[in-house]
Amino acid sequence: MAEALNVVLCWHMHQPYYREGLDGAYRLPWVYLHGIKDYSDMAAHLERHPAMRAVVNFVPVLLEQIDDYAGQLDTLLKQGRPTQDAMLNLLAGAEPIPADPEARLRIIRDCQRCHAPRMIHPHAAFTRLLQLVGAGDEARVDGEATDWQLVYLSEQYFLDLLTWYHLAWLGHSLKQEALAQRLMAQETGFAEADRRALLDLIQRTLAGLVPRYRALAERGQIELSMTPWGHPIVPLLNDFANMRDALPDAPAPAAAAYPGGAERARWHLRYGLDVFEHYFGRRPVGVWLSEGGVSEDALAQLDEIDVRWTASGEGVWRNSCAKSSCPVEQTAAKRALFSPVRIDARQVQVFFRDDGLSDLIGFKYSDWHSDDAVGDFLQHLDNIAAFFGDEAGKHVVSIILDGENAWEYYPENGHYFLDALYRRLPAHPTLKIGTFAEVAALVPTRQMSALAAGSWVYGSFSTWIGSEDKNRGWDLLAAAKRDFDGVAAAGRLDADTLEQAARQLAVCEGSDWFWWFGDYNPAGSVSDFEQLFRAQLRSLYRLIGMDAPVALDVPLSQGRGQTENAGTMRRNT
Repeated sequence: MAEALNVVLCWHMHQPYYREGLDGAYRLPWVYLHGIKDYSDMAAHLERHPAMRAVVNFVPVLLEQIDDYAGQLDTLLKQGRPTQDAMLNLLAGAEPIPADPEARLRIIRDCQRCHAPRMIHPHAAFTRLLQLVGAGDEARVDGEATDWQLVYLSEQYFLDLLTWYHLAWLGHSLKQEALAQRLMAQETGFAEADRRALLDLIQRTLAGLVPRYRALAERGQIELSMTPWGHPIVPLLNDFANMRDALPDAPAPAAAAYPGGAERARWHLRYGLDVFEHYFGRRPVGVWLSEGGVSEDALAQLDEIDVRWTASGEGVWRNSCAKSSCPVEQTAAKRALFSPVRIDARQVQVFFRDDGLSDLIGFKYSDWHSDDAVGDFLQHLDNIAAFFGDEAGKHVVSIILDGENAWEYYPENGHYFLDALYRRLPAHPTLKIGTFAEVAALVPTRQMSALAAGSWVYGSFSTWIGSEDKNRGWDLLAAAKRDFDGVAAAGRLDADTLEQAARQLAVCEGSDWFWWFGDYNPAGSVSDFEQLFRAQLRSLYRLIGMDAPVALDVPLSQGRGQTENAGTMRRNT
């Protein structure tokens, strides 16, 4: 009997650093909202299906923010001290509902930032609240409400709206709690005690996330892996020339290179390992480099810290096959995609994502009946197993995607799909569900003579560099790094301030700012992220005792794309 085909499902949990500066206000709420919806539900699915195996990848800066939110909410509930998140303070009554019409309109707009068909329209009471101010079928208010309407709305209206927004963001598992059921049945008139009870549920959920995933890892059900601390694109920090494998003719930043970038990449890796070990009590054996962004110099850095595996996308595999002159029949049939590779003498093994299968979950199955979707997914895997026949056990299919952004497009936050998938996948006779660490030790490794630098998005770095807006962002960052280096070399900062400045620099080096720069993105999200990027650079200049350059007063990008639902990243295929 043929050995079963190895299948690894890897969920990447990622949110960037949303605080202004190291300890300032949270400018966007996505960490705690995804915490109560997706991170909680994803743990609940694994807990409910102990036979299911998976890899769960966390960005260390996300772990720190989850911990911080749990602590701030605990202080709010016990001592009444406001948090650094305005929306939570409004819900708690720690800040009054503003009288200013523009501020009121901002609350209404903020309470619509979700996928309305799945998160607003199913709740009649929530829908009615928005219809009162002119929201239509798309549940968007973009100025239709007049000033007099906004002024004469009661404070209770806004408290009810805020309560419903947070109820809508509860994951399926939390919606089954008695408190959530009671509040949704109540519909309106939420008193302070109701809202404090909801905040207590949010706090307990956030505080319990890391312990739940740690317990899943300790009993061997999941493998935990990490991304470098601030989610930088490591190959671009190392060398802007890494963009050339996939983008030979794209314009580059004016800066010839990011100053000292390779050592900054090492900083993100080392500090990320320390943060990961602090929360999970162990060091990971695998690192998903930010956005699957790989290069040969990045692999060398992973070898330095004894990482056993990393992964990237199918586009990188194809480009690497071309660069390595792989046999045409191997590339055409995607046969080599399903084997981990080593590049020359590097120790780290590289797995490659099956883009088609991963994107079916991320972008297509949300509108399917769960049984049909899971059946279709398993049929694809069956076909791959049949293709390899008796050699199936020597291959692995890598399914890698975001663990948070797809589910608001599914009914009940993906509950039915994931429940069916986790029930059927481990029991399938021709498939063996496992982790990358296990497969790395068991499956034969192929040798490749060269690795093409690129990411899981189109196999290139075009999402982060190579256009006017993105390059301008890199030039501002490179200038700030040169100023940081000058101040550090002059010995003008004490040890504590230098450490804080290095962390603030790491925040500025995150990939997410560059993701949003570009006219093809929605204007609102572009504005949110480019303003925060410039604010982060100003915070760095304050820490190093220098005046910020006037260039930071000029918006980097406008954005003219269609409005996104939540302002979070959902890659288009």
